[in-house]
Amino acid sequence: MARISIYGAGAIGCYLGGRLAAGSAEVNFIGRSGIGEELRRHGLTLTHYGGGDWRVLPEAIAFSAEPGAAAAADLILVTVKSGATAQAAAELAGIVGPNAVVISFQNGLGNTGTLRAALPGRTVLAGMVPFNVVRRGPGAFHQASEGEPEVADSAKLAPFLADFTRAGFALRRHRDMLPVQWAKLLFNLNNAVNALSGLPLQQELAQRDYRRCLALAQAEALVLLAQAGIRPARLTPLPARWIPALLRLPDVLFARLARKMLAIDPLARSSMADDLAAGRRTEIDWINGEVISLAERLGQRAPVNARLVALIKAAEIDKASWSGKALLAELQATGGRG
Repeated sequence: MARISIYGAGAIGCYLGGRLAAGSAEVNFIGRSGIGEELRRHGLTLTHYGGGDWRVLPEAIAFSAEPGAAAAADLILVTVKSGATAQAAAELAGIVGPNAVVISFQNGLGNTGTLRAALPGRTVLAGMVPFNVVRRGPGAFHQASEGEPEVADSAKLAPFLADFTRAGFALRRHRDMLPVQWAKLLFNLNNAVNALSGLPLQQELAQRDYRRCLALAQAEALVLLAQAGIRPARLTPLPARWIPALLRLPDVLFARLARKMLAIDPLARSSMADDLAAGRRTEIDWINGEVISLAERLGQRAPVNARLVALIKAAEIDKASWSGKALLAELQATGGRG
C-alpha cells in the first residue's frame, strides 16, 4: 500500500488527507501541534455540499509536527500556504526519498518551481484544488463548492490513482498545468474582493458592484495573458474571456445565468477572508500579485490588481471592510473600467 503524507495540515490538507484516509489509504498528517491535538481529540469529520459525509476516528489518524515524518512517504501532498513554501522545500530537501512523488496543491504559480529547485531529481508535480474548504468546528471540514483535484499528468502517478478513486475523487490529469492554474487564479482574484466585503461568498457574488470589482481584476489579467500568449483552460461552461461580461450583468440576469457559480455553501468565505479573520498573513502576493508579476515581465502595469493587493495588506492590519459601491469606485479610480 502506498504511504501518503500531507505536508501542511490546514483546511485543504485535512480535507484531502481525510478523504484519502476514509477511503482506506495509509495517510499521515504533518502540521502544527495545535491541529494535531485537535485531530487526536476529535478525529476528522468531512462533508460535501452535495451531501457526502466521511468520518476518520481519532485513533486512525497518524499525525506529527516533525518534517521527518514524511521520510518514508511514497506520495507527499504539499498543502502549506504559499508563503511557507520555501521553508517546506528546505525541510523536505533532506528527507524526501529518491522515488517519492511530490504534488503542490497550493495557490499561485511558482510553488512547484520552488519545490523542484530544492528537490532535484525528484518528481515534483503542479496540482490545484479548485474548491473551497470551510472549517465547521474542531476536526470538521466541509467542501463548499464543486470541483476535483487537478494535477500535471505523469506515469509516476499510477500507483496512487486507486487511492484517489477510493476517496471519491476523480483526479483530473493535464499535460500542461499552466493554463489550468491561470484559469483557477482568475477565479481566485475574487478572494480579495470577498475578503474586503466581509460577506460570505454567496452573498458577495449576488451583488453586482462586487462582481464588477472582480470583472475589473479579471479583465486586466486577461489582457495581459493574451499578450503573453497564455490561454486559460476552460473550467466552466463559458470560456474565461467571457466571464467578466457575465459578472457585469444585473443581479436578476446573473442569478439566472450563473446558477453554478452561486452553488456555494451559504456560509462559505474565501480562504483569504478566513486568514484576515484569524490575523494571518494572506496569500495575496501569490494570487493578485501573480498578475502584477506578469505585467512587469511584459513591461506593463496592473493597477486594479495592484490596488487590491494594497487594500488587502492594509486590511491585514486594520481588518476594514468595504461596501461594493465604495470598492468599485476605488478600483475604477485606478483606471479600471467595468
